[in-house]
Amino acid sequence: MATTESMHRLRRRLVATLSAALLGTFARADAATPDEKRLQAALQKAYPGTHFTAVTRSPIGDLYEVWMNGNVAYVSASNPRYFLFGRLFDTATLRDLTSPKLAQAGRVNGARGSAADNVRTTTAPIRVDQLPLADAIKTVRGTGARKVAVFSDPDCPYCKQLEHELADLDNVTVYTFLVPFQGKAKPIAIWCAADRTEAWQRLMLHGDSSGLTQSAPCDHPIERNLTLARRLGVQGTPTLIWADGTRTDGFVGRAVLEAHLARIASQPAAEKQP
Repeated sequence: MATTESMHRLRRRLVATLSAALLGTFARADAATPDEKRLQAALQKAYPGTHFTAVTRSPIGDLYEVWMNGNVAYVSASNPRYFLFGRLFDTATLRDLTSPKLAQAGRVNGARGSAADNVRTTTAPIRVDQLPLADAIKTVRGTGARKVAVFSDPDCPYCKQLEHELADLDNVTVYTFLVPFQGKAKPIAIWCAADRTEAWQRLMLHGDSSGLTQSAPCDHPIERNLTLARRLGVQGTPTLIWADGTRTDGFVGRAVLEAHLARIASQPAAEKQP
């Protein structure tokens, strides 16, 4: 049986090890190369509404690992217009290079699960049907039986990525609350379009802004949506509100979307009440 003194020595060694690891992490952040710093500055300038927390060179030539808090994408320094979301896998060593970092990011940020699936319940949960749905763009696919609300900004790159994932879902109703985190002009133009649902889809899925109105602004809910977002503690886009009062902050793929919709559908009615 270990003595009290030996336990103290073990704890001291553990503390020293953890301290060294943390110092190594901070040293790596301070030791960013000039290329990494340039790319991070360029991305921050191009997407001022997104907080880029770290940029590091990946094992693949011109490809960089770009971190946005707990989310990661791979970006080419020579063409940073495109973001590749996913995991980097080394077939020679049969190692997933991305997942351990996502797990670590989740622990650092206090996430309950993986960083890519950062689901939480607000202190005052609110279901989709409790939201002011008349202020949202309504998109129905199939039966529309499954419901989710999304706070989205047309200039947010992750919102565009999420829209492609949502477009692949069936039997779902998506309520999109436009928020002007990166300017009011485009959200207002989308809302005031002759067919706002079509204008939204064309812009987000195909980069086609021809459906946006060029006339004087109409009566719109953009300011109300911003007030609602602040009241609910929505600090970034995209943010998804689920039918059971839970929410997801940030981009997630179709598999995660389907998993949450299926989980909520399987819950007894009583459990869906926040």
